[in-house]
Amino acid sequence: PLHLYQLQTKFRDEIRPRFGLMRGREFIMKDGYSFHSDQESLKKTYQDMDKAYRNMLRRSGLEFRAVDADSGAIGGSGSQEFMVLADAGEDEILYSEDGKYAANVEKAISMPPDAEVSPFESYEKLETPGTETIEKLCKFLKCSPTNIVKNVLYQAVYDNGMTVLVLVNIRGDQDVNDVKLLNELTKLAGSYGAKTVLALTVPDVEAQKKWATKSLPLGYIAPDLSDDYITSSKEVSSKFLRMVDQTAINLTNFATGSNESGYHVVGANWGQEFQLPKLVVDVRKAQKGDRSIHDSNQTLETARGIEVGHIFQLGTKYSEAMGATYTNEQGEEVPLVMGCYGVGVSRLAQAAVEQSYDKDGIIWPVAIAPYHVVICIPNIKDAQQMEVAESLYQELNEAGIETILDDRDERAGVKFKDADLIGIPYRIVTGRSLKSGKVEFVERANHQSQEIPVAEVLSTIKDLIEKALK
Repeated sequence: PLHLYQLQTKFRDEIRPRFGLMRGREFIMKDGYSFHSDQESLKKTYQDMDKAYRNMLRRSGLEFRAVDADSGAIGGSGSQEFMVLADAGEDEILYSEDGKYAANVEKAISMPPDAEVSPFESYEKLETPGTETIEKLCKFLKCSPTNIVKNVLYQAVYDNGMTVLVLVNIRGDQDVNDVKLLNELTKLAGSYGAKTVLALTVPDVEAQKKWATKSLPLGYIAPDLSDDYITSSKEVSSKFLRMVDQTAINLTNFATGSNESGYHVVGANWGQEFQLPKLVVDVRKAQKGDRSIHDSNQTLETARGIEVGHIFQLGTKYSEAMGATYTNEQGEEVPLVMGCYGVGVSRLAQAAVEQSYDKDGIIWPVAIAPYHVVICIPNIKDAQQMEVAESLYQELNEAGIETILDDRDERAGVKFKDADLIGIPYRIVTGRSLKSGKVEFVERANHQSQEIPVAEVLSTIKDLIEKALK
């Protein structure tokens, strides 16, 4: 295969730049693309990239997870994100305790808790005032959220200007995953003469005025909400797109809306009071505590993560669109099979800081620290301190150990504080211990301090760096 890559500064019209280097308008990015003759070749390179990215992050001293991810607008048959774990992360990750499953919450799948037995024995319509939310309804009816079919209304706008109203039926204890729903609607774009979805929202009162013939019974909508609520026009589909999540299809004797404000029905069933939508989908949002699909004894845990890398199996999506082909052994013009691989270089630095710091400042992992060692001279007027410091500075740099010399005319405490703040892994102090032929050696990560002979400084630091980079 052919693999092309670049490392360069990029610019993006970020609407809300925030979190320093994490999401700025200017950033450094590594982009790579691979071109293959077949899917097997792509899969091998994809696995090689996965291994390389894992090695890179391990060498960088970062705690991370590789997770299944949604491919988004880039598309393709599969993708994986590399998340540095940090409380400040923008993304939520779900993972199993045994380490065999991890996914971005946008992509995650799981087994929800089993539904409780319904307390409703017969179908009837009940007055349920002030029960617009699942919580209030459960309290009023004295039932579990798993006994309720929730009906959620969305408004999708396709790239040809067509607006489609979407009614999703889902179990009451579950939430709709907007990314999964967007993917389902994108698959249906062709049915509306479109290619993709431009916007997906829950329509507010103002949005409803543009297409609703009358006020909707919000909070009391039933699965059979009439298409008569939609004003027919060229820009708005005249029928609701109805879909049911897998969590709702096996419910029996359930409670749901009645299409009349202040009223619900109980004891309802699919195939009797309500017709089960033909479109059965998985659009539920997986959550902490769900059972893992690979092992029902494993429950999913949650963590926050910062995306620093993403790899994609693009297939022939772009090569077909751009006419990028090669001639195979049979003399046929065949679309190239492509892969895509990215690393946010500047974001990686910020992620390292977010993961590794304390009250005194940054704690840089050795592999990506701007310097390995800082040599602090407590008293620059002391000739011996200056001489030993400069000698060590030269010796360490010549050995390939990146070292900075703090020979500022400042108090020792200021120098130590600054060294901690910028997070250089190792600090050498040419202070009073020089009288016995030693220097103070401090590790930034744990603040452990010891005195070591000047002659052993190079070997000591070399050993520590080698261990850190393994």
